[in-house]
Amino acid sequence: MRRTIFMGSLLLALAPTVMAAQVYKWVDAQGITHFGAQPPEGVEASNVNTNTAQPKTKFPPPAAPKPAPVSSTDDKQKAVDEKVKQEVAQQEADRAQRCTQLRENLAQLKNNPRVRVEENGQVRRITEEERQERIAKSEKDIQENCN
Repeated sequence: MRRTIFMGSLLLALAPTVMAAQVYKWVDAQGITHFGAQPPEGVEASNVNTNTAQPKTKFPPPAAPKPAPVSSTDDKQKAVDEKVKQEVAQQEADRAQRCTQLRENLAQLKNNPRVRVEENGQVRRITEEERQERIAKSEKDIQENCN
């Protein structure tokens, strides 16, 4: 029984190579290409490898499907999305600018013990206590708002 199954499997495995026949290709005097099992005498023919030949199809591959038409609700949604993106980008730019200003002010407060401020049109020098309060407030704002 095993031997019969083995022989049957072997025959099935070798069947495609047994059925393959030699195919020749040649061009006649009018320039027409011909294929056949036997080339005519006196004509130069070439062998065609039938095992690796790629099948040629008459029809081109299907085209990509066209996108569905965009409805007006999609246009409205896209407009809203774009507006929100612009607002978020503007808020982020404002936050970054504020953080830069806070860091610059903190550096000035830490490096300069004689800070002057203008209040009511007059310039005055802040006290050391005010300076330390402003340093603490700037550090707190930076920690809360600037990651």
